[in-house]
Amino acid sequence: MAGPNLGVKEHSHGGELPISKLDVHGSFDVDAFPVPTGREEEWRFTPLRRLRGLHDGRDIKDGVVSVEVTAPEGVTHETAASGDPRLGTTFLPTDRVSALAFRDFGTFGGATVVTVAKDAQVAEPAYIKVTGENQGDAYGHILVRAEAHSKATVVLEYAGEAVYADNVEFIVEDGAELTVISLQDWGRDAVHVGHHYTKVGRDARFKSFVITLGGDLVRMSPKVGYTAPGGDAELHGLYFTGDGQHHEHRSLIDHNVSHTRSRVEYKGALSGEGAHGVWIGDVIIGEGTEGTDSYEYNRNLALTDGTRVDSVPNLEIFTGEVEGAGHASASGRLDEIHLFYLRSRGIPEDEARRLVIRGYFAELIGRIDVPELRERIMAEVEEKLAEHE
Repeated sequence: MAGPNLGVKEHSHGGELPISKLDVHGSFDVDAFPVPTGREEEWRFTPLRRLRGLHDGRDIKDGVVSVEVTAPEGVTHETAASGDPRLGTTFLPTDRVSALAFRDFGTFGGATVVTVAKDAQVAEPAYIKVTGENQGDAYGHILVRAEAHSKATVVLEYAGEAVYADNVEFIVEDGAELTVISLQDWGRDAVHVGHHYTKVGRDARFKSFVITLGGDLVRMSPKVGYTAPGGDAELHGLYFTGDGQHHEHRSLIDHNVSHTRSRVEYKGALSGEGAHGVWIGDVIIGEGTEGTDSYEYNRNLALTDGTRVDSVPNLEIFTGEVEGAGHASASGRLDEIHLFYLRSRGIPEDEARRLVIRGYFAELIGRIDVPELRERIMAEVEEKLAEHE
């Protein structure tokens, strides 16, 4: 399928070579990407054998995945076919899985397009539910556009069983505010490789929450770029990784425009044999930009033996005119002082552990503006914690 903007990524300095090791060539052509071997930097933490063919594009595309949209007043939705010029305008795929998903999503019913009308102030969230019905391979595409000066919350929920890859585009036009809550609540054997591509306009605000609790292997890659000064992006993430699960999150903020802001905060907890959490946080502050304000942070709690955490923050700055930039990463055990304090007041150890974990996640979960989701996410966190007490 021929998509828009075919070819390699062009760079602002006029050449084809990237100025940053984080800024790589992109293409809609699947053949532009060799099949990953696991030795590549971008794939070295991912157990490729558990992707079940998503990365090599084998011809086993018999998956059944449904997409259901519930839209309040001010939000519309439709299905777009392959080749629709609205699709693929925010990105060029930078890995083979994303390119495969863009090429083949039309085989699975087309793309879901959700639009928040200009100036609309939508109080109730819109829901997009993606449900896998079997273990076959499937690809998808979703486009969410918040038109100028609108405000809305979109909940993107994944459930069921599938071997699934998708591209999700978020366009936040000038003066708009868009909050996205992406809940990966797959069944235990599901595999999901997801890419979120966001463009933030002038004086626009984008806030996302990526919550990963289910699945066998889930790899999420949120990327944000700006189209004009004044854009603001906040990326929040939570993952609770249990026995044998692999949860991987790879964020990239590209401050390609002056006077833009970003905040990235991801928190994880791991419990059980073979639980593996990966967070890669990349920030580029582009050449010639001014007034950029960026900070990224990752924290992980290992609750039992047998877990593994890989946490890698990266920050590349190509200008001396920066308002603020920094990153931090910390991984460790529960604070024994906190547990001792609670136990010394008569609280049993199991209950003390639950209270500490609840407090660890509560601040982040509390920022979600959908009450029923806050309660559901905290209940599922506590359920996973109870499995290993």
